[in-house]
Amino acid sequence: MELRAWLYLPRNSVLAIVSLISCFLASSEAKIYSRCEIVHLFQHNGLDGYWGYHLADWVCLAYYASDFNTAALDHETDRRNNNGIFQIYSWCWCNDYHTPVVNKCNIHCNDSLNTDLKEDIACAMRIVRQPQGLENC
Repeated sequence: MELRAWLYLPRNSVLAIVSLISCFLASSEAKIYSRCEIVHLFQHNGLDGYWGYHLADWVCLAYYASDFNTAALDHETDRRNNNGIFQIYSWCWCNDYHTPVVNKCNIHCNDSLNTDLKEDIACAMRIVRQPQGLENC
């Protein structure tokens, strides 16, 4: 398509195209980990035995919450989201810039959707230190 043709596209079409392109760019940073990769990452980052939870607890949480998919995103009816491999709840634990938040982990929710799990793991460690433990996730 020529540049001149782009200038005459309706505004809605341009916004739709830009949104579609940004979705593809964002998804390129996503990864679905294998169980072995997750076990290695969780061990390396000190989750085995952390706050009384065994490595198997963490692996099960990540599997059932997201299928080990870093881009997992679940939209709640109240416009809040569950984000990333641990499905971190946006209202309380991260900032999604759409809803009033507490942001106890002091992270951006979108940071939970990439392949770097350091912030996700640090946030999960903070969550389990709360009275409800993993029930908070």
